[in-house]
Amino acid sequence: TRKRQKPVSETESGECYRSPFRKPLAQLTNRPHCLDSSQHEAFIRSILSKPFKVPIPNYKGPLGLRALGIKRAGLRSPLHDPFEEGALVLYEPPLLSAHDQLKIDKDKAPVHVVVDPVLSRVLRPHQREGVKFLWDCVTSRRIPGSHGCIMADEMGLGKTLQCITLMWTLLRQSPDCKPEIEKAMVVSPSSLVRNWYNEVEKWLGGRIQPLAIDGGSKEEIDHKLVGFMNQRGLRVPSPILIISYETFRLHAEALQKGSVGLVICDEGHRLKNSENQTYQALNSLNTPRRVLISGTPIQNDLLEYFSLVHFVNSGILGTAQEFKRHFEIPILKGRDADASEAERHKGEERLKELISIVNRCLIRRTSDILSKYLPVKIEQVVCCRLTPLQAELYKNFLKQAKPVEELKEGKINVSSLSSITSLKKLCNHPALIYDKCVEEEEGFMGALDLFPAGYSTKSVEPQLSGKMLVLDYILAVTKSTSNDKVVLVSNYTQTLDLFEKLCRNRRYLYVRLDGTMSIKKRAKIVERFNSPSSPEFIFMLSSKAGGCGLNLIGANRLVMFDPDWNPANDEQAMARVWRDGQKKTCYIYRLLSTGTIEEKIFQRQTHKKALSSCVVDEEQDVERHFSLGELKELFTLNETTNSDTHDKIKCRRCVNGHQIRPPPEGSDCTSDLSQWNHCADKRGLQDSVLKAAWDAAVTFTFHHHSHEEQRGI
Repeated sequence: TRKRQKPVSETESGECYRSPFRKPLAQLTNRPHCLDSSQHEAFIRSILSKPFKVPIPNYKGPLGLRALGIKRAGLRSPLHDPFEEGALVLYEPPLLSAHDQLKIDKDKAPVHVVVDPVLSRVLRPHQREGVKFLWDCVTSRRIPGSHGCIMADEMGLGKTLQCITLMWTLLRQSPDCKPEIEKAMVVSPSSLVRNWYNEVEKWLGGRIQPLAIDGGSKEEIDHKLVGFMNQRGLRVPSPILIISYETFRLHAEALQKGSVGLVICDEGHRLKNSENQTYQALNSLNTPRRVLISGTPIQNDLLEYFSLVHFVNSGILGTAQEFKRHFEIPILKGRDADASEAERHKGEERLKELISIVNRCLIRRTSDILSKYLPVKIEQVVCCRLTPLQAELYKNFLKQAKPVEELKEGKINVSSLSSITSLKKLCNHPALIYDKCVEEEEGFMGALDLFPAGYSTKSVEPQLSGKMLVLDYILAVTKSTSNDKVVLVSNYTQTLDLFEKLCRNRRYLYVRLDGTMSIKKRAKIVERFNSPSSPEFIFMLSSKAGGCGLNLIGANRLVMFDPDWNPANDEQAMARVWRDGQKKTCYIYRLLSTGTIEEKIFQRQTHKKALSSCVVDEEQDVERHFSLGELKELFTLNETTNSDTHDKIKCRRCVNGHQIRPPPEGSDCTSDLSQWNHCADKRGLQDSVLKAAWDAAVTFTFHHHSHEEQRGI
């Protein structure tokens, strides 16, 4: 038999009996229960030795080591870690010897300026370089005493992202351990205000609240602007203002009252004329730090170029008179095809001097950097034969209006300008000048009899225009052989009306964007067109309606139906499809009517562009093809040529209309036209769509690619 164990008394065990199932309601003894002091000490120590954890599951953010309201002692530290892999460091404090480190005041030691990793992770190598350049310029580290620069990268290189990175860095940090600026302002064309707002949202996602002025009554806008200008202190609630040039001009007074740390002018070539109100209003802002964004810094002449540089860094090129005397006149004299050797030499010397000054505050990379990231682009200049009706109307006009006699000294007056417009419209389609024929305006007397019997402008009649015929073929072949989408661009809304009729006839689904559309609606239309599942086949764009900045990567074929005097407008429109995000090979068709004013305009464009690439891209040996005197030839019609432009470049690679030597190695579609492929028949073409359309009315084609396709990628 087992002995019954004695129950253990309380005193022996040192603690009273507790049921494992329920807690006692009160103490079982009268003696107060005391914890062992060493146990208690160990428990408290264990709490204190554990690092504080934020009570949020899986929290990985920074721990708030700083007690509120207490200034942390010790060295100042940068906002982001400069030694992290991939960190983009804009400023490094000078290295100090141990002796100097002891002497330096800890509260004044400069710190690293490091771009927020959220942004530096997405910046491409050329963009990192761009941000560093911008930061050095606006903090006066490149040119002491000057705080401005021109960001002149070509389209598609991410100028917006680079500027957002600059703003975010200046608003948050500086070597002095405090924000460099309190507020920044972006001034852009009205069609891009929304775009800027979305881009800030996209890259900084909620870290900052920009204020975009996108419409409203005068009082509302004034109220918002005064509120913006009155913000002060370390953390400003809305530190970025996005406003259009038009609104800015109307409300400049409110913005001139205080100071803004940085102003960014998008599509800055609007400021090419220092006489206009917008320029003067912006110039009177109390803002030394100025960044001007423009993919095309020089459009028509060097004086405009001076205005832009003078706006961001006044004084580095002297006054306008000094600039004209010292740079503009010698450079232009040297560029003329009739210049003497001495003039040419002097022009080149002055150009070198100009480039060396300007390069200190201008950064420009051309889109060949993009070829690493983008598919191949094939650019084609397509000369289309006039139809017999167009040719007769054209000759009649030249006989009657006599525009040549009105062109005195190469000066263009009002009536010769209207003659140019009439001829350009006639090249597009006779329907565009039908009303003038009905009213028997000068140049169109008796022209009605030339139209076919029973003609009406209600139907399209593509067969009456060479270019319209070619376009009709291009669209039909594209639609039937691929799922590519097409962007159609023209300078005239009347031509867009014709495109609409053609699309309705052929049952193509299309969208049209022109100057009348509100910005919000614009953004929606673009988004929808770019979605691969949307059924729209054609996007119509008026090149004047802020084709700038639009992103139409849903399409990979673009037709420029007529040339613009200003190469920048054409370049802008063509860069809508070949840009970041595009996955397919891009085909650009620039249609010109053979032997007409359109070819002359196109040649004149290359003259302007030659000037631009010379100053901005430093391509020294731009071929000097056109003398200024040749502009009088605008009003002639050459019916015997396959391409007046090809005749003009005095091509040494073609014999009897056939190209016998290929373009030089390393040339691409940014090279001079004389270095492109020249095709007088369809054998040398790469594009199957154009091959199929050749017999419609094509007489000659120049074509070239953006870069060699990298095999195996």
